[in-house]
Amino acid sequence: MEKSLFEQIGGSYTQAGDYLLPNLTVPEEQKDIGIWGQRHARYLKQYHKILYYNLLTRGKLNAHLAEIDRQAEDMLS
Repeated sequence: MEKSLFEQIGGSYTQAGDYLLPNLTVPEEQKDIGIWGQRHARYLKQYHKILYYNLLTRGKLNAHLAEIDRQAEDMLS
């Protein structure tokens, strides 16, 4: 059997009953997010769900929130 495109780029599958499910993970970014970043995350999740989930699935949410937090701290001081 020929490998799928997903397998060719390094992906793998797990069999669940009769189905093959892809093993998908979101990379973890370790950046400190302060109070302003946390509040912005809550705002995005409540009022801008599409943007929130797009950033989350691309692995860019924590970087975005860290930048928002940095900007808010700069404005505060």
